[in-house]
Amino acid sequence: MEAVRYHGPNEALTFETVPIPTEADLSPDEVIVRVEASALCHTELHFADGTLNLGVKPITLGHEAVGVITAVGSDISPSRIGQRVINYYYVGCANCRWCNRGDQQLCPNLKAEHGFISDGGLAGYIRTPSRNAVVIPDSLEFVDAAPIGCGVTTAVHAAKLGRVDSTQDECALVYGCNGVGFGLVQSEAKRKMAIELGADFVIDGTDASSVAAAVREKTGGGEGVDVLFECVGTRDTLDSCVGWVGALGRRGRLVLVGYHQGEEHEFRCHPIPMIVYEQTVVGSVGATLEDLKEAVKYVGEGKIRTVVDSTISLNEFQNGLDRIKS
Repeated sequence: MEAVRYHGPNEALTFETVPIPTEADLSPDEVIVRVEASALCHTELHFADGTLNLGVKPITLGHEAVGVITAVGSDISPSRIGQRVINYYYVGCANCRWCNRGDQQLCPNLKAEHGFISDGGLAGYIRTPSRNAVVIPDSLEFVDAAPIGCGVTTAVHAAKLGRVDSTQDECALVYGCNGVGFGLVQSEAKRKMAIELGADFVIDGTDASSVAAAVREKTGGGEGVDVLFECVGTRDTLDSCVGWVGALGRRGRLVLVGYHQGEEHEFRCHPIPMIVYEQTVVGSVGATLEDLKEAVKYVGEGKIRTVVDSTISLNEFQNGLDRIKS
């Protein structure tokens, strides 16, 4: 089968032929999924430019795969063959306190993490534990389902950590127009899409230094927002979130989702405004298996809409990465 492969930091991603997983490769609790669609994530850019280096190589990239189960391990019912599924890319140890709590994304002893430290879904097939293969409704096209695997589930998880309280008329801001965030946008087309998807207002984030003032102007009495989902992760965007006149208001919750490597993007904030305003900062990484199941339900019911800009063949992955850059 063909696959997009990572060979190390600062080495070009390659399009290669690799062996197809077979039933002989399966553990008793695993299944093989024929990949029908796999979404590209900004994470693949981080691998391509050397920002992300987890020390495992070579591997097949891709962590947003959907497809059809074609084979099952000895402990799995053959009735699963033919099911349409989406893959949950964290494979926890199942023994630590985090796995026991259902927070597999925090497992310190991951057995696999598809597309990060083990082979992922930018390929013809993927091998995964049966419990990680979550059934998707027949009404959901594979192309529309693929972005659920990271973009939607990451947003669902971050929303839980942000604890937006609709009963208190709270205001939330999503900073960054990407797979996770569709709020503060940097092109007219994306601004229109954000409004179409339900944003109350959008702000041009090209100049990060002006964002905080614009947000405070839009919120009642210049208060700032109650919850801020930061999906960019540069120093300029982070700086605009906090401080005496940052976009985050009193008792605000700042949820960090986006990231960049390098000292030039370190998060710097003075503690005094955060103490006086009783603000909270929390990191949010990936999602739980239950988050994925919820996300599939929300999309299936039409409560969340996935956004697919275009579709490409697997061998055109570099063109896809170039589109993400822009």
